[in-house]
Amino acid sequence: MPSPQVALSAILAHHAQGAPSRLAVVQDDVGVSYAELDARTNRRARWLASQGAGYGDFVTVALPNGLEFYETVFALWKLGAIPNIVAAKLARPELEAILDIVRPRLFVGSAPAPGIATLAPGQPVPDRYSADSLPEVVSPHWKAMTSGGSTGRPKVIVDAMPAQWNPEEGFLLQRPGDVILNPGPLYHNAPFHCISMGMFVGATIVEMGRFDALRALQLIEAHGVNWVTMVPTMMHRIWQLGPEVLSQFSLPSLRMMLHMAAPCAPWLKEAWIDWLGGERVWEYYGTTEGIGSTIISGTDWLAHRGSVGRVREGYEMKILDEAGLERATGEVGEVYFRPDGGPGSTYHYLGSASKRVGDWETVGDLGSVDEAGYLYLADRRNDLIISGGANIYPAEVEAAIDAHPAVRGSAVIGLPDEEWGARVHAIVQPLEDSGLEEQELLDFVADRLARFKLPRSIEFTPEPLRDEAGKVRRAALRQARLEPAAGA
Repeated sequence: MPSPQVALSAILAHHAQGAPSRLAVVQDDVGVSYAELDARTNRRARWLASQGAGYGDFVTVALPNGLEFYETVFALWKLGAIPNIVAAKLARPELEAILDIVRPRLFVGSAPAPGIATLAPGQPVPDRYSADSLPEVVSPHWKAMTSGGSTGRPKVIVDAMPAQWNPEEGFLLQRPGDVILNPGPLYHNAPFHCISMGMFVGATIVEMGRFDALRALQLIEAHGVNWVTMVPTMMHRIWQLGPEVLSQFSLPSLRMMLHMAAPCAPWLKEAWIDWLGGERVWEYYGTTEGIGSTIISGTDWLAHRGSVGRVREGYEMKILDEAGLERATGEVGEVYFRPDGGPGSTYHYLGSASKRVGDWETVGDLGSVDEAGYLYLADRRNDLIISGGANIYPAEVEAAIDAHPAVRGSAVIGLPDEEWGARVHAIVQPLEDSGLEEQELLDFVADRLARFKLPRSIEFTPEPLRDEAGKVRRAALRQARLEPAAGA
C-alpha cells in the first residue's frame, strides 16, 4: 500500500523523525540535518508571518542558492504560502514587471520593492521566534515559477499541485535517501523542481552555489552523489576539461546523470554515454507548465539517436501543423501535449494565455515523432530561421559550432537579408587565447551541416551566451543587433 501524502509544511519533520541526524543540505563542507533545518524553518516561518505572509499568499523570493534560500522556501510552505522564485540579480525592469503581475504579499530580496513589504536577505532570524512546530497546512499551489520567455512581458506559471507529496515516491527515478548534487541556479524551474523533490524523499542535497566543472566532479566523488541533473552547457564544460582530467574520475556512486532544459548536441551526448554508460546518462524533456514530458535512457538513445524519448505515463502527445491538423510520422510540426487531467489541470498562467487546439496545448516547441513514438525536437517556433524558403533550426547549427574544441558556446539567430529574407548569423564565445578564426570555424562546420544551413556571418564575443541553466534568449540577442541598424 503506498505511503500517504505528507504536507510540505510537515515533510522536514517527517524525515527528521525517521533519521534526525541525516543531512538535508551540504554547502562548502557545512552540513545541516533535517532536524536542524526543520527547527530553523519553524523560526523563519514565524518571522515571515510577522511580515504579513500567510495562507495562499504569493511571496516573491529573490535569493541566491544557499541555506537561506532553502530555509525561506520551506518556511513559506509551513505558512501555506506560495513561493514565487526569481533570480537574485534580476534586471530591474523585469523584476518590476513580475511584481506587477504577481502582486506578492511579501518580497524577500535585496532590491527594494516599492509598495510591497520587503525583507532584506542575510539577516539572522530574531531570537524571539520559537522553533516549535507550527500547525500543519497545505498551500494551494506549491510553486509559482517565472519565465521571461523569448519575447515580451514575463509570465508566471502557477503549479496546480497542492503543497504535499508522498515521501516514498521519487521523482524522475530519484530514490528516498539519495545524495543529490545541485549544480544549477534554483530560480530556474528544472533545478528547483528536481532539488525540492529530492528533499521531499529525504535526499541529502550537495549544493554547489555556483557551477564549476572540475569541482562538480570532485563533489560527486567526495560525497558519493547518486543523482544529478545538468544542462548541456555544464556537460560541455566538463567535457572540455579533457581526457587527462576526466580519466581521473569514474564516479562510481553516480547512478543517474539526467540532462534537460536545453538541446544537447548528439556528439556531446554520445561522448557522455561512452564515458559513463548508457544506463547512467538520461535525458528529460518537459515544460514548467507540466502539460507533458518525455524521458529516454542513453541506451535507448543510441537506438533512436537524437530523440528525447517517448511520452511519459499520464500524458498524451501529438504533432500538429499551423492549421491544427496532425502531421504525418517524421514530419516536423508543433509539439502538443494533453495531461490525463485535461487542460488546466497542471497549472495556470499569470500574465499570459495558453496556446491550445481543443484539449491539446503547446509551449511552442517544434518536433517530429517516428513510427515507434519517439520524439525528436527541432527548435522553438519563435527561433526558426527561414532563409531562401528553407527552414533552419538554430539549435542544429549551434550543435555543429559547439563541437569545435576551441568553442565554449554559441547562439545562432536570423538577421534580415535582402536576397534570402534571413541569413544565419552565429555569435560565438571561443575559449580564451584559442586564436580561433572565422574561416577555420566555417571549414569545421561545413563538414557537419548542409550548405544552406551554414552561417553567413560570424561574430566573436568574450561574453557567455547562455545562463547557468543553459538558456539562451535568441530574441534578445537578435533585437540587440537590429537596433543599431535601425538607428543608422
